[in-house]
Amino acid sequence: MDPLSVLRDFATRGDLASVVQVGDEFRFGADYSFPCSAGTAYRSKLGGHYSLETLVFFLLHHHLKHTDYLQATRLRRIPTVTLPDRKPLLDYLLGRTSSADAIDLLPPPPPPPPSDEYVPGEPAGDDAAAGATVPAAVDYVAMIRALERPLKDRESLLESRNRDFHAVLIASTKREEERQRIESQQRKDGLVAKTRLIGSDDHHRGGGGGGGGIDDASDLAPKTKMLRKIGEGVPIILVPSASQTLITIYNVKEFLEDGVFVPTDVKMKAMRGVRPECVTVQKKLSRDRAVAAYEVRDKPSTLKADDWDRVVAVFVLGKEWQFKEWPFKDHVEIFNKIIGFFMRFEDDSVESAKIVKQWNVKIISISKNKRHQDRAAALEVWDRLEEFMRSRSH
Repeated sequence: MDPLSVLRDFATRGDLASVVQVGDEFRFGADYSFPCSAGTAYRSKLGGHYSLETLVFFLLHHHLKHTDYLQATRLRRIPTVTLPDRKPLLDYLLGRTSSADAIDLLPPPPPPPPSDEYVPGEPAGDDAAAGATVPAAVDYVAMIRALERPLKDRESLLESRNRDFHAVLIASTKREEERQRIESQQRKDGLVAKTRLIGSDDHHRGGGGGGGGIDDASDLAPKTKMLRKIGEGVPIILVPSASQTLITIYNVKEFLEDGVFVPTDVKMKAMRGVRPECVTVQKKLSRDRAVAAYEVRDKPSTLKADDWDRVVAVFVLGKEWQFKEWPFKDHVEIFNKIIGFFMRFEDDSVESAKIVKQWNVKIISISKNKRHQDRAAALEVWDRLEEFMRSRSH
């Protein structure tokens, strides 16, 4: 089989984990192996055919935003899949479409030369005696053109080499942080105003005299209690600041909002190592009308006493020292007041979760390679968190 058909077969049945690179070739389980630089039958809209290495890397990283994907390919010096080709190529490789106009079957390799040299005018062994004809000429020029690959495309021309956009990235990041800070403050102000309004209604209804006023006030009391019990302001989710954990301040937004796990090192390189102080996340994975907002932080030492009243969840590292100087007696008290999550790869050793299994935390497993499973893991986090929030409000 040709490389494109084999890659599509493994991708559609969700078996990309069996595709491994050994030296300069890709091995598809124990069935097939092809050179990494082998050309495929899929033709780019800009001309030329994509190599097997390009398609494998694209399949493993198609969940990234196109800018992050381009950055990753440059770091590994792998040719990119262009933006116009992304969707139709992904649909074909994942089996969403059965064919594509961009597929060109590559011409077959030239036949091997005859073992005996042919001399015009003389019989050429048994074949000549049998009346065999001379093979038709092979169009080598067409074969070469079919295997050509462009050295530059529109993406590479826009790279703007020898120019540093770091200052632009810094300014953009600061603007985003300021926008999030303003939104967070607005939500806090709105929640405080709502609490005061409910309290005001409670006062007026209770002061109106008669049994009806007292009953109305008692109806409002649970709502007021719920708001004050959670704490005034946006709920806080804490993540570890250590880079060896799966969920960090860098990638938490993509995971909780989009249901996609992006490795921290990839996000750090894309952000040039700029660490956000606070990230706002919302549940966007369902069609719920009411979408709650949460602040995500990774520096517990900066929290004030009132801030700790707003902490509702924590992603644990699995180390006791993570909770050093927390305002709680021990991890038992912590996980009675705060819901804990421990993220791990599903094929990690049991030892990696040995400590957290002794804690009252929820272990969430994701795959190292099957990114389409990330959404289910993120939804499980949201479901557990919302269930905890409901129980905390009563």
